[in-house]
Amino acid sequence: MTEHGEMTVAQAGRLGGTKVMAKYGRAFYVRIGRQGGQFVSQQHGPTFFALIGAKGGATVRDRYGSDFYERIGRKGGAAVRQKYGAEYYARIGRKGGQSPKTPRQRPPA
Repeated sequence: MTEHGEMTVAQAGRLGGTKVMAKYGRAFYVRIGRQGGQFVSQQHGPTFFALIGAKGGATVRDRYGSDFYERIGRKGGAAVRQKYGAEYYARIGRKGGQSPKTPRQRPPA
């Protein structure tokens, strides 16, 4: 709060979010997030998500450098190996080799 007892916009938003979470629970946020995503998909089409993902990826690359993805990939891979063991990769690799291949859609340039 400020010295006059007023809240900033961020503080008010946080308080409101906390109260909604206490009243309705996490499932409420999951449901409204899914509804929002479906609405955006209907309005803009599925390529929209690819477009904004590529834009976000480019922003991250520009900010942290392209080797950032390599670093976080190795970090994530090490965490998965520690949690599930090295055999896990062989198991999911066999599953991936058996799945039907679908071509990836590239976002429009």
